[in-house]
Amino acid sequence: MENSDRRQQREQYALQWKHLEEKFHSLVASTKLVPEIKWGTTIYTLNGKNIVAFGGFKNFASIWFYDGVLLSDPLKVLVNASEGKTKALRQWRFFKDDEFKSSEIKKYIQEAIKLSEKGMTVLPERNTPPEPSGLLKEYLKKDKNFQLSFDKLTAGRQKEYIEYIESAKREETRLSRIEKIIPMVIAGTGLYDKYKK
Repeated sequence: MENSDRRQQREQYALQWKHLEEKFHSLVASTKLVPEIKWGTTIYTLNGKNIVAFGGFKNFASIWFYDGVLLSDPLKVLVNASEGKTKALRQWRFFKDDEFKSSEIKKYIQEAIKLSEKGMTVLPERNTPPEPSGLLKEYLKKDKNFQLSFDKLTAGRQKEYIEYIESAKREETRLSRIEKIIPMVIAGTGLYDKYKK
């Protein structure tokens, strides 16, 4: 299917649930949440933190609760949309118009607001970088300043450097890459920092 066909299809799905989306926006307008446009859609935030959003799909419409896993969920309606991938995000799905009960939905939104105000959130898992190996490990052992500087880098920066060195197929390339990164590591910068500005 071509991209324009997919886009048309997504627009059709959104249109079929437009009436529920409007009810949702009216409901949220009565709270202290602020609408922001992110990823091409309206996300409701509190102090810049994502709280709730609405989405229309082929077979259902849904309300997304960004820290939904923390909600008490007395009606047992929240589902994990991507099992094994999504830690905090939960969906409340509506397959028919009459399932959209404004008073119940508002209770969930109010609870999400209270949790956010208390600072309760699900923090992303910290990835531990792989241990340096091969030539990089040798160079780190030889040069204490390089080792100390490398250890001070964030886990993400360490991982970038390790992958950069290990992705080289030839030893010559690995050596030249190590020589290139030593001053960057000692300066405390990441491999891709210049692209992130």
